[in-house]
Amino acid sequence: MPVYHAAIGTSEDYIERRAKHRQAHLERILGLRTQGLVVAGGLAPNGRTAELFYRAEQRSNVARLIEEDSYYLAGSWTTYTLRAFTEFIEPLELTPLVTDGSRCATLVEGTAPQADNPQLALIGLRGNGRLGFGGFFEAGATLALLTTANAAEAIGWLAETRFWEEGSLTARPFLYKGDVAL
Repeated sequence: MPVYHAAIGTSEDYIERRAKHRQAHLERILGLRTQGLVVAGGLAPNGRTAELFYRAEQRSNVARLIEEDSYYLAGSWTTYTLRAFTEFIEPLELTPLVTDGSRCATLVEGTAPQADNPQLALIGLRGNGRLGFGGFFEAGATLALLTTANAAEAIGWLAETRFWEEGSLTARPFLYKGDVAL
């Protein structure tokens, strides 16, 4: 089943607005996780964006899952964009839910001109505990969750393989909630 990356924009008062809906949101996401429909998720440290990874047959199914979420219905989530992975490297293990902001990671994006070697590089990083999960979109665009809070280190792990276009790698901090979101 395809995996989709959902980049979600939040309201100006996200932290306050989500408070009364948080328990319902977490219970729903845990239920979706049990069904295999949510891979993972988390929040930018400033609370301005959230990123979730859904598994669904069609883009419209992901849109429905987002739009039925209590955060979206309450206006805590205000916008979203979806991208479908063409290849996805699954997490080796599920991690427990952490909601206190203590699990910091880095999301790295870049462009890999060819698919085979970069895919092997990501699998290798996963094997040594540096990659939580990640994959490829159209035209070699890559998104990977790396298990360090240090952006330079995360970029370095991919750059040292020389499979990504020079200068294409960017990083952003991510409060990784584990196998569920926000």
